[in-house]
Parts: sequence; C-alpha cells; structure tokens
Amino acid sequence: MFCIMFDIKKGLNKFYIGETEENTLAEVILSDTSKDIIRIEHTFVGEKLKGKGAGKLLIRKVVDFAIEENKKIIPVCVFAKKEFDKNKEYESVLYKND
Repeated sequence: MFCIMFDIKKGLNKFYIGETEENTLAEVILSDTSKDIIRIEHTFVGEKLKGKGAGKLLIRKVVDFAIEENKKIIPVCVFAKKEFDKNKEYESVLYKND
C-alpha cells in the first residue's frame, strides 16, 4: 500500500486535513480529560480521502503529539481503538487505569 502525504494541521481540540478548521476533509476530534490524558473522541474521513490512509495518519499524529507532550491517550472512537489494537508501538501512550 502506498501512502499519500497529507498536510495535517492542529486546530482547537483536533487535528485535521483541509483548508480550514471549519471545512475539513478529515479530522480527529480530541478532548483533554486531564492535563496528562487525551481522549480520541471521533475520527472522520470525507469521501475524497476515504481509503487513502488519512485516518491512520491522523491517529499517528495524535500519538506523536502525546509522545512530545508526555501525555497518555484513551481511544474512545471505534476507529482509534482498532488502530491501537493493530499498532503495538502505540502501547507506550495508551492510558492504563491500573
């Protein structure tokens, strides 16, 4: 599978692909439940980008952001949960309620 490069931008509680934060082609919606935890609430990919890896790249961007900011992630949306299940390297940022 080849990977298309997308310009992923940071918005208010989201990362997105598109011209503006209000008019996105794809986005991942986040919420901070605490200073150290990010919840991935929803992932959306519009028809133009479906099947091109945009959703996976958005989740990867959130993981990279969590690593940089020393935060943990709770993947709430189904797509994010599947990506975390498939990618064992994401375990380092997965929030575990011990």
